[in-house]
Amino acid sequence: MLIQLRLTREQDTRTRMEELPLGYRFYPTEEELISFYLHNKLGGGRQERLQRVIPDISIYDIEPWDLPKLSGELCQGDTEQWFFFTPRQEREARGGRPNRTTASGYWKATGSPGYVYSSDNRVIGLKKTMVFYTGKAPRGRKTKWKMNEYRAIEVHESSSNSTPKVCMHVYDLLVF
Repeated sequence: MLIQLRLTREQDTRTRMEELPLGYRFYPTEEELISFYLHNKLGGGRQERLQRVIPDISIYDIEPWDLPKLSGELCQGDTEQWFFFTPRQEREARGGRPNRTTASGYWKATGSPGYVYSSDNRVIGLKKTMVFYTGKAPRGRKTKWKMNEYRAIEVHESSSNSTPKVCMHVYDLLVF
């Protein structure tokens, strides 16, 4: 019965997706990705709806060429980009550099991280671009696979200290 219910839900979703106008794409701005999707994920709100659009996966357990078939309902069939939430994996228990290796290669950050700004010009997040290399570092071979990692920043102003505090969260939002 559970399987039948799931099939019915998938068929219903497929029907609703087929009813969308031709050319419809899930194409959120960086501000929307952080302010709505990532903040709702971190705050525990709208989990079922978020999961349908941006699924949770352990990105580093999966090779990049296998990711398109795991994308959310609104990204299925999109040949340009996919969105995922993934828990941040630290190399050490105390934190530090994240572990971004897969069975066949690794993700390497390129350039400097950039800030993501809200429409009222506040810094709300960080964006880091990464490229996938096959093999082991530092002799890996660069591939065509790229992703952007988004992290939310919450700035809390305290009355006793004028320096804002930045809190990094556990989940990263990845866009391919």
